[in-house]
Amino acid sequence: MTKAKRIVLVIDMQNDFITGALGTPEAQAILPTVTARIEAERAAGAMLVFTRDTHHGDYLTTLEGKLLPVPHCEEGSEGWAIAPELTPLAEDALIVDKPTFGCVALPELLRPYVEPETEFLLMGLCTDICVVSNALLLRAYFPGNRIFIAPDCCAGVTPESHCAALTTMKMCQIEQA
Repeated sequence: MTKAKRIVLVIDMQNDFITGALGTPEAQAILPTVTARIEAERAAGAMLVFTRDTHHGDYLTTLEGKLLPVPHCEEGSEGWAIAPELTPLAEDALIVDKPTFGCVALPELLRPYVEPETEFLLMGLCTDICVVSNALLLRAYFPGNRIFIAPDCCAGVTPESHCAALTTMKMCQIEQA
């Protein structure tokens, strides 16, 4: 298995978070910047990893569904799909379906590709929920590796919560790129 110098994690850039059930103008606004950044990172040889928030018909009976009673990202639905602008960029990427905010299996899936010099770059949606959750999991699992966040390639539930998440990540030694 080839080790990666840089692993780019594109978190939940799915239709339901951009234009669908939980979409926001901020999420729509970052799409061109995310697309350009992924293209540049891929051209530079980075390993690409896309996550997909993945729910099923029983979503509203889960704790998350009870606290956020908005069905979204149901596996196989149009809302679950990665944004059409990004789909071609995801073709050769590792795609990880995750049942909730942070994917506890993600660091273990990445372990074979990581060496001490490997850097991580995160972008996507939502800064204040899934991006920060996965960034903190990576920080705990890979304490010696540099982890970066691309603020202009992220959007939160609100602009204020986006900024709060960036502050939280900064305090946990996740750098801005």
